[in-house]
Amino acid sequence: MAQTDTAPFSAHERMIAFRYLRARRKEGFISVIAGFSFLGILLGVATLIIVMAVMNGFRTELLNKVLGFNGHSMVYSSTGAPIPDFRARAAILANTDGVVRAMPFVEGQAMASSRRTSTGVLVRGLELENLVKLSSVVNDKLRGSLDKFDGRNGVAVGYRLAWKHGLTVGDQITLVSPEGPTTIFGSAPRIRSFPIVATFEIGMSEYDGSVIYMPMSEAQDFFAQEDGASAIEVMVEDPDKIDELIPAMKKSAGEDLQFVTWKTSNKTFFNALQVERNVMFVILTLIILVAALNIISGLIMLVKDKGKDIAILRTMGATRGSIQRIFFMTGAAIGIAGTMAGILVGVAICLNIENIRQGLSWLSGTQLFPPELYYLSRMPAEMNVNETIMIALMAMGLAFLATIYPARRAAKLDPVEALRYE
Repeated sequence: MAQTDTAPFSAHERMIAFRYLRARRKEGFISVIAGFSFLGILLGVATLIIVMAVMNGFRTELLNKVLGFNGHSMVYSSTGAPIPDFRARAAILANTDGVVRAMPFVEGQAMASSRRTSTGVLVRGLELENLVKLSSVVNDKLRGSLDKFDGRNGVAVGYRLAWKHGLTVGDQITLVSPEGPTTIFGSAPRIRSFPIVATFEIGMSEYDGSVIYMPMSEAQDFFAQEDGASAIEVMVEDPDKIDELIPAMKKSAGEDLQFVTWKTSNKTFFNALQVERNVMFVILTLIILVAALNIISGLIMLVKDKGKDIAILRTMGATRGSIQRIFFMTGAAIGIAGTMAGILVGVAICLNIENIRQGLSWLSGTQLFPPELYYLSRMPAEMNVNETIMIALMAMGLAFLATIYPARRAAKLDPVEALRYE
């Protein structure tokens, strides 16, 4: 009987392929292997999507928090002394193409003291017009008002710092600076008390627990910097292109200034995040690879079990290509279904990851994802469409590759030998 190859992936080929996915009772073990393969791909794809989304969220949140506080570039005097003409320099920098704003400030270390405890803090002096531009500070979580943030009328502190000291808006906080007036016995510490006019929440526990904003004129006097600024914070339109803007800013503002970009000051931190992200991707891809190997073992057992059926199909006119396509579709269906289910599960978990974290914390009675350790007050998840598509294509590609060997083995089966030994 002449063998004529039918149209690839025709209706009868699809019917036979999907029939093999619904194994009979005596073939239950093969069906179990197919089920585990499906679950393996589902879990692998979902886990990969979730972990990559969380890692992306970590990087974005940390980048926003760090750059929201320190700016895209910090400008210092090359001599290490305060910048005397900081207002004129800041205006020049702000007018440079690509620069959003330039904000001078005074910064220093101090000891915050209250009736409850004493802690080290970072005091940053800003003019009110610049402080209100900080969206990380002036947001819906701001408690109190900045109307009195002027002259010697008060300071704004992080809410975690206020909580540690047992203080709230209206209370007094005492600050101690080691750079006080010079006496015959040396430098005496400068001690002053300030009313708290507002508490803010940046969302990064390291800043919320140790930062105090003070009026700039008061900070200049408190840290004995006269009419100078410690540095100028520069924000640009595209943070990734900050290195390209440095020459123009240095040319316009003066060669005596030193520019330290966020890429330089946080290079080790963000490189470590990128390395961790890449390693996690490789490790979790192994889950999908193991599931693909299960597809191979399941299809090989299916080919052995269906030897008689293959022989009958061949004698009825089915070609080797038709047999190969049937088993290819059987394995590919597991990979496609597992991938699609994994995407749905992964996306659903990413959209509700904070609620899931809170639920697990409530059930276990422990604090998962502590902000003191991870620097963030909530678990972020940021899905990337291109990354999700790449994960799906990779999972289906591994599943397709896993079906090639069993399908070719089925196509090479000799019908005469199969019927004789059957």
